[in-house]
Amino acid sequence: MALQTQNALIRWIDHRLPVFSFLDHELNEYPTPRNLNYWWNFGSLAGIVLVIMIATGLFLAMQYTPHTAHAFDSVERIMRDVNFGWLIRYVHMNGASFFFVVVFIHIFRGLYYGSYKAPREILWMLGVVILLLMMATAFLGYVLPWGQMSFWGATVITNLFSAFPLVGESIVTWLWGGFSVDNPTLNRFFALHFLLPFVIVGVVVLHIVALHQHGSNNPLGIDRKGPQDAIPFHPYYTIKDLFGLGVFLIVFCAFVFFAPNFLGHPDNYIPANPMVTPAHIVPEWYFLPFYAILRAVPDKLGGVLLMFGAVAVLFVVPWLDTSRVRSAKFRPIYRQFFWLLVIDCIVLGWVGGNPPEGAFIIIGRVATVYYFLHFLVILPLLGKLERPLPLPTSIAQPVLPGGLAGAGAAPMEKR
Repeated sequence: MALQTQNALIRWIDHRLPVFSFLDHELNEYPTPRNLNYWWNFGSLAGIVLVIMIATGLFLAMQYTPHTAHAFDSVERIMRDVNFGWLIRYVHMNGASFFFVVVFIHIFRGLYYGSYKAPREILWMLGVVILLLMMATAFLGYVLPWGQMSFWGATVITNLFSAFPLVGESIVTWLWGGFSVDNPTLNRFFALHFLLPFVIVGVVVLHIVALHQHGSNNPLGIDRKGPQDAIPFHPYYTIKDLFGLGVFLIVFCAFVFFAPNFLGHPDNYIPANPMVTPAHIVPEWYFLPFYAILRAVPDKLGGVLLMFGAVAVLFVVPWLDTSRVRSAKFRPIYRQFFWLLVIDCIVLGWVGGNPPEGAFIIIGRVATVYYFLHFLVILPLLGKLERPLPLPTSIAQPVLPGGLAGAGAAPMEKR
């Protein structure tokens, strides 16, 4: 449908480059299921946080010096001497944590409502690629302040690749740019940290294209049956997204202005010293579940493979889940196991933040076993054994008063 506007300039441009028609179709007229709840806000929130991270990162890059002799001092100069440098750095630093909060919630929402099922498998897989790129970008960025935890975190994590037979040592040497974590390492980490967010933007565009190909999933997990099941994205969901953004910004600003270092580690305010090892080396909180999985296995190679496997298993979730019903609303047994998975991930994060000793070792191993058991055993078996509740015949039926009886919708089956 052609763009309706009175502006002659817009019509002239759109006739030759239909960018306005494209935006009107994809962001205004785009038909969206009428029953989306606030859990669907987190996709747009992730996009907004990504823009915030890129914008603040650009300003920080103008003042940062990627050299081992100057990196720590340049960060301190940003905090003390650059106009509003403290604000830009705190927004960027806490933005990384909130980016992961938003994306983790977005992923668990997808797992709960079955948003990975056909025909949205590639949409889901692109989301996992975005998660991997975020993890790489966050790790590279954590090294840049060149504090104690930055240096030793880089040393420990990059050394993990040495566990791979034959090529491991070569990979580590390439990552370091030498034979230890030093100036070449910091330089290449800075370059990659600057580049990867733009790669993420490219994958996000593909993610949105894949989303719009078949439309959003919804809490009922059923496909749209007709125009009564959909409403335009604007103004209904733009208003809903703006309200969610307002709530998010209140919480985000509370951390930035009142607890900016709450999610960080105090050791990173100590300049990097290769001669002094911190008592307890821990990554940022969003890596802690994977760190716990890494430490659950005594063998170094086994731990590394399990850590990467914890993300890799998400790629094949669409084929591991054998149930024909998407939403956990109609899968009471799966719903219980889903919340067990959420608790399990929280436990893994708690274990990862504590020293690998005593009861933490046992708890970490049990939680690791359950994590893989959930995806590789429980998910396939539930699809075969669970008897889902009856599905409504349309999205509009349970949403509109009277079940849309006047519009010819069939009544919901009795449960």
